[in-house]
Amino acid sequence: MRTLFKNIGCLAGIVPFGVFRKEGQDMDQVETLENAWLLADGSRIGAFGSVSDPSPEQVDEVVDCEGGLLMPAFCDSHTHIVYAGSRDGEFLDKIKGLSYAEIAGRGGGILNSSDLLNATPEDELLEQSMERVREVMAKGTGALEIKSGYGLCTVGEMKMLRVIDRIKAIVPAEVRATFLGAHAVGRGYSHDDYVNLVCRMMPQAARLADFVDVFCEEGFFSVDDAGLILDAGLRAGMRPKIHANQLAASGGVQVGVRYGALSVDHLEHSGQAEIEALRGKVTMPTFLPASSFFLRLPDGPARDYIDAGLGVALASDYNPGSSPAGDMRWIWALGCICLRLTPNEAFNAVTLNGAYAMGVADQAGSITVGKLANLILTKPGWTLTRIPYLHQTPCIRTVYLSGKPL
Repeated sequence: MRTLFKNIGCLAGIVPFGVFRKEGQDMDQVETLENAWLLADGSRIGAFGSVSDPSPEQVDEVVDCEGGLLMPAFCDSHTHIVYAGSRDGEFLDKIKGLSYAEIAGRGGGILNSSDLLNATPEDELLEQSMERVREVMAKGTGALEIKSGYGLCTVGEMKMLRVIDRIKAIVPAEVRATFLGAHAVGRGYSHDDYVNLVCRMMPQAARLADFVDVFCEEGFFSVDDAGLILDAGLRAGMRPKIHANQLAASGGVQVGVRYGALSVDHLEHSGQAEIEALRGKVTMPTFLPASSFFLRLPDGPARDYIDAGLGVALASDYNPGSSPAGDMRWIWALGCICLRLTPNEAFNAVTLNGAYAMGVADQAGSITVGKLANLILTKPGWTLTRIPYLHQTPCIRTVYLSGKPL
């Protein structure tokens, strides 16, 4: 199927092939083409040009964009979207003043989700999770990383990874799986016994997961724990990621860099030491502003990272306890409002750099010939500034994944 998108008011997010992330001043640059057309050749972007360039004549379908903006679909590199039930009771606890750590210390939080997940049959877990996946795709997400981490035992963690694998086979979005057995210590285990169990799970997890992750925070897993777990994951064939510096400066960024992590995520409590550790490295700093918003935590210093010449990604952290939302347009807006990024910087953070942070920048995240035709078409009159500014006003006309409308 060859689909021609014509009368595009603005084609945004054009990136040359071979550019897989943006850093520093380049983050504020977004290449656009006014009065354009684009050809989706099957599932891929086949060509694009301005109205003065001859467009393909032999096509199967023509989409009249009527002057709308056409841009790459969002790439959400950090979610916990596979979970069971709800934790709305903890929402009331937060309103009453309990902190994230206090709720966890009372046996709530991640352990609450673990109890619900382990009591939920796999097919039902898939059905609940697919409802959320369909929701975020409809809002423009075309690439999605999903973590385990609510099983907290071998049976539960493998059930989660199987569900993620089934989602991969069902949806047109690009999906990547992360093994986060080290999300919290499972019930009935000592700390050391659980760390050893997570390390023993690695060969089995590696059959289904692309990445390995650790929640490296005080009260959860230490830098030494993280080193053991990431090393075991690497040896099993999974590339590291890491949750770091959400609740305090944990040293997680440095251990993530040491093991070649693709991304280090959260970073609310980080500064010059973390910036220097990341300078010149392959690791993508990833900020999760919706989690800071929901938990009333300090906003991460993403502005400082960019001003220091680094790139950043933004992701939703969609999960039942600290960020129960997966609308990446909202994340784009929070990047501007809370993290003080320009609309262009935040746009690159939720598209190309998000793709990089989940290992799919060669497939998604930009308007590039050969990449997947994962696209958002807006109604006429929308711009890269107006979308995050009027962040609650409906703007999407159609989402296309692999060249097909949802």
